[in-house]
Amino acid sequence: MPRILVVDDEPDICQLIRRFAEHDGFETVGVSDGLQAVELCRRQDFDIIIMDAMMPEMDGFTATRRIREVKDIPVLMLSARGAEYDKLYGFEVGVDDYVTKPFSPRELLARINVIIKRHEKNSSPAEPQDAVLEFGGIKIDTLGHTLYLDGVKTELTAKEYDLLLYLVKHKGIVMSRDQILSSVWGYDFYGYDRTVDWQMKLLRGKLGKYRDCIQTIRSVGYKFEISI
Repeated sequence: MPRILVVDDEPDICQLIRRFAEHDGFETVGVSDGLQAVELCRRQDFDIIIMDAMMPEMDGFTATRRIREVKDIPVLMLSARGAEYDKLYGFEVGVDDYVTKPFSPRELLARINVIIKRHEKNSSPAEPQDAVLEFGGIKIDTLGHTLYLDGVKTELTAKEYDLLLYLVKHKGIVMSRDQILSSVWGYDFYGYDRTVDWQMKLLRGKLGKYRDCIQTIRSVGYKFEISI
C-alpha cells in the first residue's frame, strides 16, 4: 500500500487529503510542521510527501531541503502563495510539483499518482544508453546523473536533470510545453505550461554561459541547439 506523508498545520486540509487518499487505497500519515516531517523521514519511508509551504517550527522549503539530504522521496508542495517567486523557489529546493490552495482533491490525487509512477520508473534499472553525452563544453554523465560545464560539476535538481536530458535527446527538435509536461512530468493536463517555463528558467540559470543552448520558440515551446 503506497504511503503518503501529509505535512500541514491546517487540520481541515490534512483531513481532506486523508479522506480522498485513503479512499484511493493510500496509507496516510500526518504531521503539523516541517521539523516533525524531517525527523519522521529519518526513521520511515514514504512514497510521496505532501508538504505545506508555510508552517511553524520549520517551513516546507527548509524541510524539503533537509529531507533531500537523507532520502529520495518525491515532494508535492501545497501553498496559498502562488507568486512566481514562490514557485520558482519551490522548484529550486527540489519539489516535484507545486499546487496552490484552494485545490481540487481529485486533481491532487491524479498528480500524486503520476509523481509516484514516474519516481518508480526513474528508480528502476535504466535502459542501455550512451554513458556520456558531450556538446562542446557541456558534458552529461547519464550513469551518474551529473552535468559538467567546462569540466566543472554543476548541481541540478532531479527535475532539472530530467528536463535537460529530454531536450538533449531531442536536440534540434522543437518540443511543445504539452509534450514536455507529458514526458518529463507525466501530466496530460492542459493549462500548467507555466510549470515548464519556471523550471526552464531555473535550468538556464544553472547552464550559465550555455543558457542560450535552450532556445525559446515563441508560442510553441523549446529546443536544445548548440549556439556557442
